[in-house]
Formats: sequence, C-alpha cells, structure tokens
Amino acid sequence: MPWAPTKFDLFCFFSLCNDFASVRHDSKIVLSEVNVARRIVITSGKGGVGKTTVCANLGVYLSKLGFRVALLDVDIGLNNLDVIMGLERQVVFDITDVVSGKCRVRQALIQDTNNPSLYVLPSSHTYASSKITGEHIKNIVDIIDHSFDYILIDCPAGVEAGFHRAVYPASEAIIVVTPHLSSIRDADKVLGLLSTYNIETKSLVINRMRGDLLLSGEMMNIESIVKAMDIPLIGVIPEDDKVSKMSSEGRIMTDGESVRAFTLLSENVHNGCKKIYDCTYKYRGLRGYFKRNIKKLV
Repeated sequence: MPWAPTKFDLFCFFSLCNDFASVRHDSKIVLSEVNVARRIVITSGKGGVGKTTVCANLGVYLSKLGFRVALLDVDIGLNNLDVIMGLERQVVFDITDVVSGKCRVRQALIQDTNNPSLYVLPSSHTYASSKITGEHIKNIVDIIDHSFDYILIDCPAGVEAGFHRAVYPASEAIIVVTPHLSSIRDADKVLGLLSTYNIETKSLVINRMRGDLLLSGEMMNIESIVKAMDIPLIGVIPEDDKVSKMSSEGRIMTDGESVRAFTLLSENVHNGCKKIYDCTYKYRGLRGYFKRNIKKLV
C-alpha cells in the first residue's frame, strides 16, 4: 500500500518550512535563523510601583503589533497577572503544575480572549515557592522559546529568591520605577544585582507620572530620574485612575492617554526608538492651568 502523509506529517513539514524560511540575499538563497524569543524580565525592587500592570499592558500592545507574546507570572504565592488580564476563571493548570510534571507547558498556557497571539502562564498562590528554582523557570522558557516573539517575565518584588527565579532565564530587563525617591533607591539596588546575571540590555520605565505636578515642580522630573538610574528611558506612563480601576476588574485599557503611552512603549521595545509620551501636554496653556488647579482640589 503506497505511503500517504498524515495531517500530523504535513503539520511537521510546514512548521519546519516556517522555521527555516528561505530569503533571497545578494542573488543567493540564505536560510534565516530559527525564531528565538526575546526574554524580558519586568522588575522593580520595590513593590506597588505597577510592575505587573506594565507587564500586562506591554504584552497586550506588543500582541496588537502582530507579535506572539507569552506572559509568565513568576510571583509564586502572590500571583495576580491572570487577575489583571481577566483570565483567573480559565486557569486549569499553573506554572507549579508544569514544574511538578502534572502537565505540559502548553496545557498551562491560557490564550487571551481579546488577543489571540497573547498567552499567559499563571502562577500559584498555594505552592511552596522554595521548591521552584531559576533553572525550573529557564527550562519552561526554553521549551516555549521558538513559539513566541516575546516572553515577558513578571518578577516578584524584592531581591530575594523570587528575584533570582525571574531574572535567571532573561536576557533583557525593564526596570519600573515611580517618581519617588524610595522607588528609585530600590531600583538602583536591582540594577547592581542585574550586573551579576547575563542581562544584555537594561531599560527604564517611569510609571505613574503626573503631568500637573511635573509642571508645577512638585514631582521629581524625568531628567533627574534618568540621571539617577543611568540607563536608557523607553517609556513614561501617566498616572491614570482608569488603569487601576480596570486592572482590579480584570480589564485592559482600550482608550485614554495610558493607551497611547503603552503603545509608544511597545513600539520602543521592538524598534529600539525613544518616543516618550508627554504627560504634561494637557496641563499646558490657559486651559491646562485651570485643569492643574482643579486637579489639586479633587
């Protein structure tokens, strides 16, 4: 009986073709490299700076640019990435089930309902975090590496074992700070620790920047923060009450000034450009003057 390819055989064949797609260069056919994801850890040092919110929104807007994105929640015991994404009711397996061998990585990944190219690997709040090492997380990242363009790792607050787990498999780091001295001091400690890992690039995101206080000189300005951190700035996210409200409801912003800020951040991450959102624009001029004074009264 003559051999006929099965659907699985065809799937493997076309997958192989995609991985080794040929491109014409200088009149020669050159095989492109197999896709390798950019592994970016989102960290801060200090808790409460909006790191998980930045991670979630960056993932969403990278996926809107057409990239395949995986979000990994490595905050064992205090997980909330799935909550912010509104996916907590879809969790069947989590990262601890993968580590313990109860399931495969792909079984634990949850596809975002609004963005088909975005997946979340949730964490657990009932597992002893000491049982999970950086090597475990790296093994997971290695398994899914060729299936995604970006792997964003949500790092726990602090600089203890959880920090090591999250940073160990990463090759890039985004440090999230707020315009407060305590946040910047903690982030500076994180920068020192990152130098002991194989982190190729470090970038800065300033979160919760208030344009009205920035113009009045009541908040640390962007230039001073960048000078203190001494790493490239790739994003400024404005203080936006809607972000906090929608995050608590498991929804991602679809309009408002934060959307523009996160869109610019995602473009900067991918293209290496430095288009920074201007948090002060709506507080300038006569109308802006009244807005600033009204905001002080609220």
